[in-house]
Amino acid sequence: MKMELRKTFQFEAAHLLPRLPKAHKCRRLHGHSFNVEIVVAGECDPKLGWLLDYADITAAFKPLWQKLDHRYLNEVAGLENPTSEEIAVWIWRKLKPKLPLLTEVVVAETCTARAVYRGE
Repeated sequence: MKMELRKTFQFEAAHLLPRLPKAHKCRRLHGHSFNVEIVVAGECDPKLGWLLDYADITAAFKPLWQKLDHRYLNEVAGLENPTSEEIAVWIWRKLKPKLPLLTEVVVAETCTARAVYRGE
């Protein structure tokens, strides 16, 4: 039985987008309550009846969350231009080795704006 699991995390962070024109509002320092959705997919274990323990997803994401939560994202190595798109790719690259079943990373900076990354 093929299954997909989605686990959502939240972090608070500040950033600015240095490559935008100086007059753009996102060029100024501001913050978001980011939501991150980690998606894994694959065949369920027939004996256990599940794909993966949600706790395993949490354990894999926790070190990344600690680097992002209540941080100035521009100072995080690899996030010098921390758009939602760049954050999604950054998370993917760090998480995929720990979660081989990873199929998607969603980063939402507001309740109406999100970036979806499904790997390279």
